[in-house]
Amino acid sequence: MDNRRKTSKKREAVLAALRAVEDHPTAETLYMRLKPDYPELSLGTVYRNLSVLLEEGLAATVATVDGQLRYDGRTEPHAHFICRRCRRVLDLELPDTVTPMYRAIREELGCAPEGHSLNVSGLCAACRSAGRAGN
Repeated sequence: MDNRRKTSKKREAVLAALRAVEDHPTAETLYMRLKPDYPELSLGTVYRNLSVLLEEGLAATVATVDGQLRYDGRTEPHAHFICRRCRRVLDLELPDTVTPMYRAIREELGCAPEGHSLNVSGLCAACRSAGRAGN
């Protein structure tokens, strides 16, 4: 039996908006992007729908950047790079080192790993080339 909640137009809109971008937006950013098409939309509705999408595994959180949680429409395992200057969050495509790690955790500790996150920080290419590093 499927335990997912009944879908709604607003939830579908939040998910579509999240999957349509690669910038790992905050709830507030999603709200501002959706508001012109959904004038009755509230920020609380965006937060509630993001919570449901997270619970159902249709969205993921990346990290808290400048005190705001960032969201991702990509739910398959992948890492992120967070620029310490401009605060952009970029997807990283890395070799699969997780499968052997999970196997070792199961074999050595008897645990059942269910997920992980990897965030790398530094300066993005744009900030480095703009000479804003201060180094």
